[in-house]
Amino acid sequence: MSLSDEERRIIVDLEIEKANRTYEAAMIMVDAELWESAANRLYYALFHAVNALLIHDGHKVNTHKGSHALFGQYYIKTDKLPREYSSIYQKLEAIRDEGDYNWSYSVVPEDIQEKILPAKEMIDTIAKMVKE
Repeated sequence: MSLSDEERRIIVDLEIEKANRTYEAAMIMVDAELWESAANRLYYALFHAVNALLIHDGHKVNTHKGSHALFGQYYIKTDKLPREYSSIYQKLEAIRDEGDYNWSYSVVPEDIQEKILPAKEMIDTIAKMVKE
């Protein structure tokens, strides 16, 4: 099943809204010093932004790994977006995985704090790209 242009626009807008709400939730977690939860929310904020971009450009998104692969293929390797975005996305996913699934892992606050502004920049950049 393929999406109409209007359906695609609606889904993209909803994904960007979700990315921004999830980023705001991450900031609440940061303020509360809940680092594992902050990592989780920051990763998912980027996941929703990346999915908005992929859907906007007609790519089908099925999995987290697929989202990463398509993002790299169509936006990082083609220099449409900076390589740092791929790095931030991958690092936050790794931190989120460890924080969510490994009882002995503790997220280091600095690992999250240094990704807050770049994550917001990435979301904002993608939001502009899908509005064009």
